[in-house]
Amino acid sequence: MRVNKKYSCLPAEEKGIHIINIRAIEDIGYDQHESTLLNSLSKNPDADCKYGLYFRDGKRKVDYILVYHYKKSSAGKALARRAQHNDASVRSTKQDQPLPGKGVQLEMGDTEPHMDYHEDDKRFRREEYEGNLVEAGLELERDEDTKIHGIGFVKIHAPWNVLCREAEFLKLKMPTKKMYQINQTHGLLKKINSVIQKITEPIQPKVAEHKPQTVKRLSYPFSREKQHLFDLSDKDSFFDSKTRSTIVYEILKRTTCTKAKYSMGITSLLANGVYSAAYPLHDGDYEGENVEPNDRKLLCEEWASYGVFYKYQPIDLVRKYFGEKIGLYFAWLGVYTQMLIPASIVGIIVFLYGCATVDENIPSMEMCDQRNNITMCPLCDKTCSYWKMSSACATARASHLFDNPATVFFSVFMALWAATFMEHWKRKQMRLNYRWDLTGFEEEEDHPRAEYEAKVLEKSLRKEHKHKETDKEKLTWKDRFPAYLTNFVGIIFMVGLTFAIVFGVIIYRISTAAALAISSTPSGRSSVRVTVTATAVIINLVVIIILDEVYGCIARWLTQIEVPKTDKNFEERLIFKAFLLKFVNAYTPIFYVAFFKGRFVGRPGDYVYIFHSFRMEECAPGGCLMELCIQLSIIMLGKQLIQNNLFEIGIPKMKKFIRYLKLKRRRSLDHEEHMKKKQRYEVDYNLEPFAGLTPEYMEMIIQFGFVTLFVASFPLAPLFALLNNIIEIRLDAKKFVTELRRPVAVRAKDIGIWYNILRGIGKLAVIINAFVISFTSDFIPRLVYLYMYSENGTMHGFVNHTLSSFNVSDFQAGTAPNDPLDLGYEVQICRYKDYREPPWSENKYDISKDFWAVLAARLAFVIVFQNLVMFMSEFVDWIIPDIPKDISQQIHKEKVLMVEVFMREEQGKLQMLETWKDKDKKKGENCNNHSPRLSRSRSGSLSSCHSYPLDV
Repeated sequence: MRVNKKYSCLPAEEKGIHIINIRAIEDIGYDQHESTLLNSLSKNPDADCKYGLYFRDGKRKVDYILVYHYKKSSAGKALARRAQHNDASVRSTKQDQPLPGKGVQLEMGDTEPHMDYHEDDKRFRREEYEGNLVEAGLELERDEDTKIHGIGFVKIHAPWNVLCREAEFLKLKMPTKKMYQINQTHGLLKKINSVIQKITEPIQPKVAEHKPQTVKRLSYPFSREKQHLFDLSDKDSFFDSKTRSTIVYEILKRTTCTKAKYSMGITSLLANGVYSAAYPLHDGDYEGENVEPNDRKLLCEEWASYGVFYKYQPIDLVRKYFGEKIGLYFAWLGVYTQMLIPASIVGIIVFLYGCATVDENIPSMEMCDQRNNITMCPLCDKTCSYWKMSSACATARASHLFDNPATVFFSVFMALWAATFMEHWKRKQMRLNYRWDLTGFEEEEDHPRAEYEAKVLEKSLRKEHKHKETDKEKLTWKDRFPAYLTNFVGIIFMVGLTFAIVFGVIIYRISTAAALAISSTPSGRSSVRVTVTATAVIINLVVIIILDEVYGCIARWLTQIEVPKTDKNFEERLIFKAFLLKFVNAYTPIFYVAFFKGRFVGRPGDYVYIFHSFRMEECAPGGCLMELCIQLSIIMLGKQLIQNNLFEIGIPKMKKFIRYLKLKRRRSLDHEEHMKKKQRYEVDYNLEPFAGLTPEYMEMIIQFGFVTLFVASFPLAPLFALLNNIIEIRLDAKKFVTELRRPVAVRAKDIGIWYNILRGIGKLAVIINAFVISFTSDFIPRLVYLYMYSENGTMHGFVNHTLSSFNVSDFQAGTAPNDPLDLGYEVQICRYKDYREPPWSENKYDISKDFWAVLAARLAFVIVFQNLVMFMSEFVDWIIPDIPKDISQQIHKEKVLMVEVFMREEQGKLQMLETWKDKDKKKGENCNNHSPRLSRSRSGSLSSCHSYPLDV
């Protein structure tokens, strides 16, 4: 007799022995086809299952894969003896058959008892969990006969009734039969759009999802009671692979495995090693001769290829394959890259303006003019000698390339650019929400994380041990206080470590400059500043790259000990900590050069010393802006080239090569296994697991800071960011399509906390650029000189105005140059850059009134610039609506059409009800008109006249 079977775990008589029994499940309502856990006994893969994309029957699609490790015991005799002993415990040997590798365990006295005990415990948990999955309606099939030794796979399929049930629970919006016309532009706008479409046609990806649509299906949250509204002509494709895997993952998260009082979902089972991996399958191969067309192959050709770098991204296809969250990341990255194009063009124009006017810049011409014969004071004590101002000619000319009036305009432009970019992204986001049926979507609270559940369980067990009555436990701030304290101390320590490293680099710069100044060769002495700056920046770059990786791991550890409840809370806290640490790490050296270097030097005869021996660094005669530009460019380009691109390309390639060597060694051991073609789930298992989008976003946010925060000192930053992002998009695309396991699709309507971080950086950029222009560059001192001190309204004499005089007889003992005649003549007065009284005045070397005039102008500029740009940014924010007008009209149109659909449905129901009532009334009249003989017949005959059901 054939029976319907399912797995259930029944306790055995002996401790540690669990027998898988099989019982009928007619009471649940599932038939054998819908709720049976099958075993794959065939050694060779069947072509009908498309090498792992389907079950062995070739009909049921594999929606999800669970992977586990198992050990094939070599003690065959012990297994046989154990199986014979278990026969006494089995109720029906004809109906209850244990699965291969299950239901039989070694006794405690057999080989490797400790290891076997843990393996049996994991196996028991898997049995119970998979039985619960079957009870939830999923269909499972096992495969342990694979090319990867010791690895078993459980294939999961969600049947139609489960998909419908879960789609209703998740409130998934699905397309209905109703279609409507999308509002089209008319008149001049229509002609302009048609011209733009023809021009951009060569750079459009050749995918169906990217073509402009004139009609759209009306979407509505799926309901089993209203299935007639939806187009169910093809049930196999109604729920795509992304949606199916999402539904299965939701079931996996809420299905638990209860052993004693430990409730375990899929996250806990993965964390405890019961399963080693869980992932949905890719749609198929992306390369090869006889590869069937699939979305993965199409994405590889039209998106994940460097040959299509000039094309738009097929965002709709990316969303269809990877889900909304990943689709939004690539859409944001595409919008950011597009917006960098005008910023790059303006930055190039500003740079070219500096190149064109460098020969007309009067201050740099005065510095390069050797006839001025300006003798500068030594840069260090004793070993450094006097030097000519004209020797810094190259630095002065190069500074003008980035320190000119156009950079002020560029700073204002970039502040408005950042505000426009944020508004443009909000509008683009709303368009995507409309196209992807996410309007009205609200994220629900996620399931608790495995670590949170374990902590709550530990807390409840402690209270039960103390014989206390406990309600449903949860973690309070008191439970997390040690973690919060550790987080605070850890972050302060890491920030202090970053400052200490920057301070160490400063000491290196000062000591190296002093050491190189002793050089006997004139060329060595002349290149001291360039050598020190370049080597110090390279050291900073190496330290930043190393600390970035360290801080990423520390931020994750600090977040883990906090034990956030949900994955969303965990991600937000991790992002905040990682961003704070990486922001400080990346920008501290730049902040030092921009705002601190040369500010606390002192003056000749009264310098400020570190450790009583090292003098603080001075800026070059042309200012610190050139050095800030060098620092910014090397760190930005180095991070992008080494950390972002080289690491992202090199590390995956290295891991792939190591896996190849391991597989090659295994193939040499077993030639028969080598001849077998791998199943899809085996191929995907060898790919790297998806680690989330946080590293990708973090990389771009730090770059956004380089582009906006110090753009006044480096107008070419947007250009280098643009070139990097063109490669970055295709690099990330290739990684997602070819090198990572397929991630679970996650619904999201925005980019989350990253938007707030972007807005914060945009506001901070206005303030920082105001201070860079006013305090780091010479823009304000030039304006003050031009309008207050210039005799002829030109910049002639500006360099002499910014230099103060010092009498060499006022040097402190032991600080004067060892070789005072190095220039060939005796020096009595040397010059240094500062606003101080001359030695022949009454208050010699005191700060002059010119200093206060310039300081007042600088502070006034900061206030005016900041408020003006903030106002303009807010005006841009206000004038550009967040929701495009056509999208708001389409959303309103959808609501009206949906109301019409339901009104027609209600009218149809009422008409049907009235029709049935009329029929019932006529039938009643016919019964009353019967002859008396019929009316005196049995009541059963008469009552049959009123047997029409009225329930609708």
